[in-house]
Amino acid sequence: MKKLLILSGKGGTGKTTVAAAFIDFLSARAFADCDVDAPNLHIVAGLMSEPERKDYHGLQKAYIVSEKCFGCGLCADKCRFDAIQILDGKAEVDEYACEGCAVCSFVCPNDAVVMKDDVAGEQALFREGRVFSTAKLKMGRGNSGKLVTEVKNALFKASEADLVIIDGSPGIGCPVIASVTGVDLVLIVAEPSVSGIHDMERILKTAGILGVKTAVCVNKYDVCPESTEKIKGYCAENSILIVGKIPYDKQAPKAINAGHSLASVECPAGTELKAMLANVLELLEEC
Repeated sequence: MKKLLILSGKGGTGKTTVAAAFIDFLSARAFADCDVDAPNLHIVAGLMSEPERKDYHGLQKAYIVSEKCFGCGLCADKCRFDAIQILDGKAEVDEYACEGCAVCSFVCPNDAVVMKDDVAGEQALFREGRVFSTAKLKMGRGNSGKLVTEVKNALFKASEADLVIIDGSPGIGCPVIASVTGVDLVLIVAEPSVSGIHDMERILKTAGILGVKTAVCVNKYDVCPESTEKIKGYCAENSILIVGKIPYDKQAPKAINAGHSLASVECPAGTELKAMLANVLELLEEC
């Protein structure tokens, strides 16, 4: 099983657009959305079946046993995250501020604070016809890297496809590191802008530290040719292959807004994506 991960150093570069097009061009049987903070691959994936859903449990959080609490305020005084306040003579926990450190439970003189498993998100697995694994982390919850690992494991267990395509998350944090682990090739979608170049360099260095093979494509390369040349120069200096340059195409946002990938639209961007996919598949064969 070959594993292709599509990343970008920042949001809004067209990462999911590339992933969705590749999935449709290949009629991929297995794919995942590991951007668990803001998943959106399902919008253009054309999935009609109802998924298998299950709760994802992250860190424990504090809960107040109301009948035991007499409002002494010790838990609120010791909470360094200001997650507890005393209202009407009882302690109340702000679930979004609580970090699960359990200090409040330790200092409570009447065992009125208990630590409980917190439902931090939800996983979804589509199996009808093809396998799609995704998840959504609840607002204010952590452990996104752990949830990404769960999404990937669910995909690998449910499918025996020769190739899986994984849409990752922006940045270089925990969810990205969890996404990179165990894949064969990382395709980085770069944007020809100052921030785009900076963040491309960061994600390339991150992938390099993790020892994963990388390639780059430039999206909307013709918007700023000068920045595109800088990307080409950086990649040449660091022996990183550029597998494609996608032109700015007004039809692209129209197709995405209508819930379609660029594989279903006759347009310059779609044509380049198809040619770029051939280059990516060649690289995967070498992995």
